[in-house]
Amino acid sequence: MNNFKRLIFILWVLIKYRIDSFLPPPKNKLLKFLGVIVPNVKSCKSRGERLRDALQTLGPVFIKFGQMISTRRDLVPEDIASYLETLQDRVAPFPGQEAQKIIEKNLESSIDKTFSSFSSEPIASASVAQVHSATLIGGKEVVIKVIRPGIDKTINEDLNLMLGIARLIEKYSIDGRRLRLIEVLTDYRITILDELDLMREAANTVLLKRNFKNSKLLYVPEIYWDLTSRNVMVEERIYGIPINRTDIFREKNVNMQSLAERGLEIFFTQVFEHSFFHADMHPGNVFVNIDDPENPTYCAVDFGIVGTLDPDSQRYLAQNLVAFFNRDYRAVAELHVES
Repeated sequence: MNNFKRLIFILWVLIKYRIDSFLPPPKNKLLKFLGVIVPNVKSCKSRGERLRDALQTLGPVFIKFGQMISTRRDLVPEDIASYLETLQDRVAPFPGQEAQKIIEKNLESSIDKTFSSFSSEPIASASVAQVHSATLIGGKEVVIKVIRPGIDKTINEDLNLMLGIARLIEKYSIDGRRLRLIEVLTDYRITILDELDLMREAANTVLLKRNFKNSKLLYVPEIYWDLTSRNVMVEERIYGIPINRTDIFREKNVNMQSLAERGLEIFFTQVFEHSFFHADMHPGNVFVNIDDPENPTYCAVDFGIVGTLDPDSQRYLAQNLVAFFNRDYRAVAELHVES
């Protein structure tokens, strides 16, 4: 019954924001018909705005989907991608007073006993958590990441609904069985539920920081373990330019070749040398310090999603990259079949 209610709500939101306009005829006929009886948003809103607002209304699982497709400007029209990009760190926040209560509950003391300043206005807000700026009593600038209250219940309900739909698709559709939707969703469940444990994210951050100790390529912020729990994480505040702001990089005469080469070196080092890599590298999580424009330094945050590769997977990926660089597409196809 809960799944049925949630499904009805999802359909209602899709109709309200006229998502039927994204579908080609005749597939949009049902939603268009239902749209007659459901009040919809003002027509002055663009399709990108409507899709963003619909995903925000539906919650974290759908926001994650929006974040993912916002980075694929090769597949998504620019007017849609530009609005979905705001889902990376500008999702509608929950009240700062509520965040303060969560922080104080986890610290088991009032906030002014640990921090000399605390901003109730979040500096970033995403699908799973939001971030507030603060200053420790000793004067160190930090950020406090707080998990959204009640989010685990919402995520589990949506995942259960999706799994139910996936089982039906796999039962009655050959394509559904080929795509192995149940396996994909089961894997996704593990990934997104891991994000709800900030102790796990803190451990990932420490490991990545150790891997790049004394590196001039990538800077990872320090974690304050004595102030960190499952729902709250305190880490060093960093400053930088989001990686997608190429306009600023060009204005400040940043060495773009060096920036590109260092980005690739960081990626290859994580994947092939450490076999431990940041797996959520959208522009809301990757920044560049341009104090020295000739030698830009990457800074990364938010290690709730990380990945590892076994030796066979590393070999497969390396051979694919070499084949792509050599434009040997037969080799790419052969490697795919072999895998």
